[in-house]
Amino acid sequence: MNATVAKRRELKKMMPLLLLAAPGLLYLLINNYIPMLGIFIGFKEVDFTKGIFGSDWVGFANFKFLFNTSDAFIMTRNTILYNVAFIVLGTICSVFIALLMSELLTKVYSKFFQSGLVLPNLISMVVLSYLVFAFLNSDSGFINLSILRPLGLPEISWYSEAKYWPYLLVIIQLWKSAGYGSIVYFAFIAGIDKSIYEAAKIDGAGKLKQIFNITLPLLKPTIIILGLLSVGRIFNSDFGLFYQVPMNAGALYSTTQTIDTYVYRALIQLNDIGMSAAAGLYQSLVGFILVLIVNAIVRKVNADNALF
Repeated sequence: MNATVAKRRELKKMMPLLLLAAPGLLYLLINNYIPMLGIFIGFKEVDFTKGIFGSDWVGFANFKFLFNTSDAFIMTRNTILYNVAFIVLGTICSVFIALLMSELLTKVYSKFFQSGLVLPNLISMVVLSYLVFAFLNSDSGFINLSILRPLGLPEISWYSEAKYWPYLLVIIQLWKSAGYGSIVYFAFIAGIDKSIYEAAKIDGAGKLKQIFNITLPLLKPTIIILGLLSVGRIFNSDFGLFYQVPMNAGALYSTTQTIDTYVYRALIQLNDIGMSAAAGLYQSLVGFILVLIVNAIVRKVNADNALF
């Protein structure tokens, strides 16, 4: 009886927190878990006259579509390499920004710069694509018209030359997401006990020594956990970044084609929902396996920093 009363009291204490978490949990259930029931669509040839449940089973035929194409290597390579660059460079930039923000002594300045850094993340990719176009347009773009032409340098046809876009896409992604990604790191740094830094000052440690010997070691578990979560989406790409920003230019497909953009273009042309579902399942499974592998490696090196 006492155990039952204790459980009820504990539940009563937790009720405000559960109610607070309820909207987020409901969104997670509706947006992430309920759609998983549609996994079986990836193994069917969807015929709208028969309906989804009445359509014929085709086994792994939909998955073959992703691997039989001549672009399979290109789109897989681009997806993985871009995401690796985004994870590594994005983490470095986000941590660097968080360290700079933590050195601002005035809260007014801190809030002002935080707002400015988060703002790019709120800009739609459609709007961003036209901002980029204003810079890179061959005829009237800012770079050609105001920089290269006055300097007497040859103008560049940005939307026809694929070799520039790996750098452009990485820069655009970092500009858009690094500030937003720094919020978590900044919040963690703000929570570090200030007495540790005061003790380091007494011992004669300067700012750089404090960062490398106190801040970064304490920040390491957070960096690893966020890195592990990012690895889970290494086979997914930001559709807007790779489709909208390059303006869907065919000349750039060798460096802008990813799994997501390829599936979208194929879906528009073939109207094959089963193939699209198979691609989504493939990306999710590979991402899940990668998270397990990387987490196992981290757990072997340092179990305290592992995700689970």
